[in-house]
Amino acid sequence: MAVASFVLGLLGLLVLNLFLGPIAIVLASVALGRGTARRGRAFLGLGLGIADLVVLVAFMQVDNTVSWSF
Repeated sequence: MAVASFVLGLLGLLVLNLFLGPIAIVLASVALGRGTARRGRAFLGLGLGIADLVVLVAFMQVDNTVSWSF
């Protein structure tokens, strides 16, 4: 789950960050709760999931829309 969280968090920076960010946060939390051996990747997934949501909010503020585009 830690690796999946990392991959989804990384992918969420590019596309579908509204959906992939929270999923990455949940997967990282579950992985850390279960005591995964890959704690570093779980923390990276958690950080990237939070970054996904921060990027979404920042772009929403700039565009004044619910979604963002380049």
